[in-house]
Amino acid sequence: MSHPNVVHLESIAPTTTEEGPHRFTRRQLGAPAGSVQLGCSHVTLPPGARSWPRHWHEVNEEAIYVLSGEGVLLLGEARVAVKAGDYAALPVGEAHAHQMRNESDVPLEYLCFSTMIPFEIAGYADSGKLAIFAGAAPGGDKSQRRLSRVIRPTDVDYWDGEGEG
Repeated sequence: MSHPNVVHLESIAPTTTEEGPHRFTRRQLGAPAGSVQLGCSHVTLPPGARSWPRHWHEVNEEAIYVLSGEGVLLLGEARVAVKAGDYAALPVGEAHAHQMRNESDVPLEYLCFSTMIPFEIAGYADSGKLAIFAGAAPGGDKSQRRLSRVIRPTDVDYWDGEGEG
């Protein structure tokens, strides 16, 4: 007997990302199972691949649980070897910028969990970009987003451009 809050991994269509060294397959499990406030994705990194660019979140917290294989988690300024059975908490803030890498000869599989607060600012540690989302959290339903921008910020005064009156 099936239940609307239970999904099987193989019943979820994978999406594939291939952008230079960033190559992975992702199956989003949370929303199809009816989850609203907690996201979960099954991610597979082939040998030599990286996940998303090294980034941090200002609002949504993430966590990773390694299912199989071995890899390297860039976390803050550290390079942490991870293997099947390891769990990593990824709290908010720039000090927790993170990225998974597979430097082995076999696929690396892990679950990535995330709170799904619908407003987010994400920073990209290596490029200096900022991403701003409103209406749906990163990884959420993009059709629900009212704002989605990736920018390279420059500092200006609060009153810059406001003029007189």
